[in-house]
Amino acid sequence: MRFLGRSLIGLFLWAMTLGLLAWAGAVVTGAVQERMAQEDRAFPARERVFAVNVQEVTPQIIAPTLTAFGEVRSRRTLELRATEGGRVVALDEAFEEGGVVAAGTELVRIDPFEADANLARARTDLREAEAEERDAALALELAREEAAAAQSQLDLRARALQRQRDLQTRGVGTEAAIETAELAAQAAQQTLLGRRLAVAAAQARLEQSAISSERQRIVLDEAARRVSETVITAPFDGTLSDVDLVVGGVVAQNEQIAQLIDPNALEVAFRVSTAQYASLLSDTGSLINAPIEAVLDVFGADIVVPGKVSRESAAVGEGQTGRELFAQLEQNAALRPGDFVTIRVREQELDNVALIPAAAVSGAGTVLVLSEDERLEEAPVTVLRQQGDDALIEATALAGREVVTARSPLLGAGLKVRPLRGGPAPEPDMIELTEERRAKLVAFVENNDRMPDAAKERLLAQLQQTAVPARIVTRLEGRLGG
Repeated sequence: MRFLGRSLIGLFLWAMTLGLLAWAGAVVTGAVQERMAQEDRAFPARERVFAVNVQEVTPQIIAPTLTAFGEVRSRRTLELRATEGGRVVALDEAFEEGGVVAAGTELVRIDPFEADANLARARTDLREAEAEERDAALALELAREEAAAAQSQLDLRARALQRQRDLQTRGVGTEAAIETAELAAQAAQQTLLGRRLAVAAAQARLEQSAISSERQRIVLDEAARRVSETVITAPFDGTLSDVDLVVGGVVAQNEQIAQLIDPNALEVAFRVSTAQYASLLSDTGSLINAPIEAVLDVFGADIVVPGKVSRESAAVGEGQTGRELFAQLEQNAALRPGDFVTIRVREQELDNVALIPAAAVSGAGTVLVLSEDERLEEAPVTVLRQQGDDALIEATALAGREVVTARSPLLGAGLKVRPLRGGPAPEPDMIELTEERRAKLVAFVENNDRMPDAAKERLLAQLQQTAVPARIVTRLEGRLGG
């Protein structure tokens, strides 16, 4: 009986389960059919709104900054050469690489023995020539006196001949006496001619001896100059470079022994494009003396030296483009000829311009501006200059409008946006260093031999501060490899 009861209960539960499943299936089928019989309903689409950073265009007066790269040079660089060859017998204590010398300092003395000997021979030859000149002058004086005596003799013979002719006229004189007087006068004439020839010869001898004396004086001056050239002096204050000479060494004639550089007459040569050159011209077409800054990056500590554009190159140069400009720099002990520096040239001021991020300008020269209903509009813009990550634009047409500071392929005209007017948060300019990090940077600066002492002291002083400029730490760690 117990088995039969349990069997009936199980059969009952199984039947109820089948019934419930059938009822559920019918309910689902009816719901699906009802859903499929209904008409489609369209749900309204929501407009997507983009968040963008915007910046108001404010017209102002801005002096654009032109950036270029150049090399520092010295306007006074002299190659010191040995005019006379020989053995070096003396050197100045400052005659070494980097030695600082003053104008007139005796730098090098070459053995003057041969030059002194030539000078002594020239003096002897000059005395000999002067003695010959005095002898020729005395001979000329004697020849002139003899010619004067011959002239007196001729005059006397001529008067005697005239007297004999007068006697013959009165019937007293004879033909023989006249002939004798004529022969005597003719002989006196021949003697006078001989004396005149002697005077001419003496005059020529005197002139030749004078020429010889002048030639010997020239030789003497040249010999004296050669003696003076055995001593090389500094013509101006400067610093020595490319020095390779010791006492006892032998130098050849015209051999370069060093270079003398004036560190107080520095200039920088840099090349700009033709368009950049045009922005540095005045209304008359001449180059303006625009102020510049030469920036030398010394392991994170920028050395800035002011200057002024002074001139331009006369020719473009084969295979070159643009223009090469030169700017005079103010005196600065940290710069050296050969330094590669960044040049920042301050151009002429422009009115009604604005500075916006370069990413805001498309390749077609347009920007996205914000309308009153916070939708984007495409507007043309005139880009006057590119300054790094910024663009200098003509601001008259867009004055007071807000432009999108960074374009993206998702943005376009007509889109609804949500303007962000604060801009991205600026990165911190100062950072605090751990003791380990600080010690590592200090050791790197102290062990660097290429860094000028002034820049090294300034860097070490900054590294000892609690907060250190982030750009200095970044540059130092970039060279350190940290």
